[in-house]
Amino acid sequence: MASHLSSYLHHDHQPLCNFLSPSQILQVTPLFSWRPRNFNHPVKLSSLSSLSRKSLSSHPQTPHVSIQDPIPQESQNPPPNPSKLQQSQNPDGKGDSSSKNYIWVNPRSPRASQLRKLSYDSRYSSLTKFSETLNSCNPTEEDVFKVLSGLGENPLEQDAVVVLNNMMNPETALLTLKFFQQKLKPKREVILYNVTFKVFRKSKNYDRAELLFEEMLKRGVKPDNITFSTIISCARMCSLPNKAVEWFEKMPEFSCNPDDVTYSAMIDAYGRAGNVDMALSLYDRARTERWRIDAVTFSTLIKIYGISGNFDGALNVYEEMKALGVRPNLVIYNTLLDAMGRAKRPWQAKSVYKEMVNNGFSPNWVTYAALLRAYGRARYAEDTLNVYKEMKAKGLELNVILYNTILAMCADIGYTDQAVEIFEDLKRSETCKPDSWTYSSLITIFSCSGKVSEAEGILNEMLEAGFEPNIFVLTSLIQCYGKANRTDDVVRTFDRLVELGINPDDRFCGCLLNVMTQTPKEELGKLIRSIERANPKLGFMVKLLVEGETSDGLFKQEAFELFGVISSDVKKAYCNCLIDLCVNLNLLERACELLDLGLRLEIYTDMQSKSPTQWSLHLKSLSLGAALTALHVWMNDLSKALEDGEELPPLLGINTGHGKHKYSDKGLASVLESHLKELNAPFHEAPDKVGWFLTTKVAAKSWLESRSSAELVAA
Repeated sequence: MASHLSSYLHHDHQPLCNFLSPSQILQVTPLFSWRPRNFNHPVKLSSLSSLSRKSLSSHPQTPHVSIQDPIPQESQNPPPNPSKLQQSQNPDGKGDSSSKNYIWVNPRSPRASQLRKLSYDSRYSSLTKFSETLNSCNPTEEDVFKVLSGLGENPLEQDAVVVLNNMMNPETALLTLKFFQQKLKPKREVILYNVTFKVFRKSKNYDRAELLFEEMLKRGVKPDNITFSTIISCARMCSLPNKAVEWFEKMPEFSCNPDDVTYSAMIDAYGRAGNVDMALSLYDRARTERWRIDAVTFSTLIKIYGISGNFDGALNVYEEMKALGVRPNLVIYNTLLDAMGRAKRPWQAKSVYKEMVNNGFSPNWVTYAALLRAYGRARYAEDTLNVYKEMKAKGLELNVILYNTILAMCADIGYTDQAVEIFEDLKRSETCKPDSWTYSSLITIFSCSGKVSEAEGILNEMLEAGFEPNIFVLTSLIQCYGKANRTDDVVRTFDRLVELGINPDDRFCGCLLNVMTQTPKEELGKLIRSIERANPKLGFMVKLLVEGETSDGLFKQEAFELFGVISSDVKKAYCNCLIDLCVNLNLLERACELLDLGLRLEIYTDMQSKSPTQWSLHLKSLSLGAALTALHVWMNDLSKALEDGEELPPLLGINTGHGKHKYSDKGLASVLESHLKELNAPFHEAPDKVGWFLTTKVAAKSWLESRSSAELVAA
């Protein structure tokens, strides 16, 4: 019989006292070994709610409280069989006589008031007051026992459960349990332990739960499913997923089999513990067997998929959750926003955020932080700045990581003025201060803009704050000095890097190489020495170019070996810079060799395309020198096609991409347009296709033929 009550205390459900009204608690008896008399004749008070009347009428075989007798406290014997009671009250053995089963009492009469005092509703209310008193009393045996003495010499087992179930204080709960163990001889002592474990769960006191479990085993009390599920949920609430997994895997030792609710909770626990495979395996089983999964578990699943990079999986879980009728909460939305930020899908982050607001949720700090990361990483500048302004308007403080996210975005897109304003706001903050990454972003912004004095000012501020410049800062400074043609400062910055014991990486060497493309020929020797110290193979190759020692295929072999040892993410930058250097030195043949090598090594891909209606040259992501070299090669290819009798398509086009460089007043399109005019090439900018220069077959053929004739005359 006690197992019925324990089912109401199961897992993460609401406690019995919250789930049922006191009158409903009575109706689910017989649960304990107290014996009320004449329970098959309830009072039908007009003051009962319709819900209560329905509950009474919907349990025809449930014993009911007598209106005539008080609840006895001296008896702890099992209640009599309801059917026998009914037969004794009805000689004909029929229980359908409403006149004998119900007695109407005027709710305003003194009799009704007396009956209320005798009902268990009144007793339940007094028991909850005992719980409140115990929560606030001194955690000493004397004080706790003194409070509980008010229950009388023979308290009921049901009283013990109600008192413990409504307690919040773990210290007094242990003493309360001890009191009832001394006063009672419960038929299932595990129930008293289970409601005490609930107190530890409510107070998030996992350590006491562990100790109580050990005591429980010493007393010879066998744990049941509810014992484990309560301790598991306690571990989850205390953010101890590994402990939850331990308790779950301990269940078979005590012949306890987890039910669907426990399995569902373990999806969350295994996910948080890092056992992703087990979590996803349980989730697959949950979908097949239709387990009930709570919002916390769905949040963990979305996080698992987000961290693992399966962003479509995260969205699928979200959609499945909604299909199952589980309403997303703010945690779910924030977790999904974070996943979309990791995926660099700002458009989906926008959609999720809009849905969240439409469903009545107000963004909190975590929401704004997720949006800043999502928009900032994707370089959604206006959205990022709008979120920043909204946070400031609401008085929400950013941490240094969020400030750095915004500043890094500003550095990438050239938002110098906005970056300075945000940096000043950070310095005024009372909760955080700039770190080395903050200063690095500001130095990068000023360096790319060629603002030497501003970059040096931030560097000095960084040093005063106690931060040594790292390789990113020094790389930016070299770029800055290179733009300003301050070669000696470039060399001095390189020497500083060596003094700090920092090993130059491929990006740093690439920056030195880029500076060489902007340096007058007479000063290249200074930079060659630095490059030779940073990367001997690159230094040797650059020296071959500058000194003109590039015969007998040596240069091409050195280039091939260089691209074999540098990291993949810098190969295109190296190739662009080397071609630019060749163009600057009037070494067009070497530039063509490098372009050909870049195509063969797939450093450059999809540079040319052909269709029956159009042949195109794609110059996006190429440096100026590389683009001009590719244009030269393509025009030679077109001339050769004509010579071989190949028919040109109706249209020919050159795609430079649209826009300009973030830190430059000129884009590739404007430079290429000037070059095409110098060549008198018949390509003109397309009005309806930004970044495209087009010409017709007839115009191109005429120009190519005249170009070939001019070259023959010149020869």
